[in-house]
Amino acid sequence: MSNEQVDLKRRRMLTAATAGVGAVGAAAMVVPFGMSLLPSEKAKAAGAPVEVDISMIEDGQQITVEWRGKPVWIVKRPESVLNDLLTLDGELADPQSEADQQPEYAKNEGRSINPEISVLVGICTHLGCSPSYRPELAPADLGDGWKGGYFCACHGSRFDLAGRVYKSVPAPTNLIVPPHQYLTDTLILVGEDGGAS
Repeated sequence: MSNEQVDLKRRRMLTAATAGVGAVGAAAMVVPFGMSLLPSEKAKAAGAPVEVDISMIEDGQQITVEWRGKPVWIVKRPESVLNDLLTLDGELADPQSEADQQPEYAKNEGRSINPEISVLVGICTHLGCSPSYRPELAPADLGDGWKGGYFCACHGSRFDLAGRVYKSVPAPTNLIVPPHQYLTDTLILVGEDGGAS
């Protein structure tokens, strides 16, 4: 065989081997790149619904869970609080919850599925501060008419224990009621609409 003759079999084999190595290399680059475009496990978990066991919550107690990076307050309201909520309409900016700050199933006096249990996003609707839970009646700093609720010390916004905003405060709307549902009598799933069950 002379130098000028070409071995076609060998050329085809080398071409096929080179193409195969190139394809494997391209796949090795494409797979990690494609995977990087998918949301991380942390990002998936941040938006995932959160199960909350409320069996141990006592009357007047508030617990906080995190959903989508936001605090969600769950309060067990005693009968006295539920009665007080009915007397506040004249002091509230949106007592009937006309603004779209809650799912349809929570558009009632207590803004809840179960009247005893309040589920609210713990962020003030004014500038995003986190109000303090103030369940005590008539504390000196909030006045004789205070029947419990949330107070945002940053700018003075006030909300009752249903998350309804008082008149003449900076916050424009009621606190948000997140989508939620009851899986059992004592287990709430925050972050997924299920409505009243």
